[in-house]
Amino acid sequence: MLTTKSLTFAYGADKQFAFPDLSCTDREALLILGRSGTGKTTLLHLLALLLQPKGGSVVMNNTDLTQLSAAQTAAFRAENVGIVYQKPHFVSSLSVMDNLLMANYLASQPQKKERARELASQLGFTDRLDKKTNQLSQGEQQRVSIALAVMNQPGVILADEPTSSLDDTNTDLVIDLLRQQSEQIGASLVVVTHDQRLKDVFRNRVNL
Repeated sequence: MLTTKSLTFAYGADKQFAFPDLSCTDREALLILGRSGTGKTTLLHLLALLLQPKGGSVVMNNTDLTQLSAAQTAAFRAENVGIVYQKPHFVSSLSVMDNLLMANYLASQPQKKERARELASQLGFTDRLDKKTNQLSQGEQQRVSIALAVMNQPGVILADEPTSSLDDTNTDLVIDLLRQQSEQIGASLVVVTHDQRLKDVFRNRVNL
């Protein structure tokens, strides 16, 4: 479960943000919509512990993340937060399998090859596990990104503009995959986007 209260952030005196309070329970999906410049990516980075808020709180699994040290924050993020970036982030020298296992390593967990194979089967890239990520199509890379985000069965999945460069068919596919994985592992799903096609797909919406 994820909640925020009175969350603020500033890039100097001229660019300040005050965000609405959020709440997203386990297996629930929340859509955060907004035009460019409204702070969508900033909010996602605050939720992902990549930025420290100026004020307010981010509570995940009954832990106030703003009270953690830098080392505690990194460890908590690796274990409890899965991020689907707008552009996939992979280690290009590693195979798809090794990229997935890297998520276990960063969370100080044992390698879970069976978990990786299970996700590959569910998301349709079993035959690509031994390939380098630059050998994959855009759609395959996106599916691997989703698998990477849920390898450690996080409590919260954050998706940054996951459909901005996709046609309608692939948009539906990616959102279905994200929701399926969220429900399977009992995670809160937060999607940050300016893609107006998604506003009718999510019951819970926040506009920035």
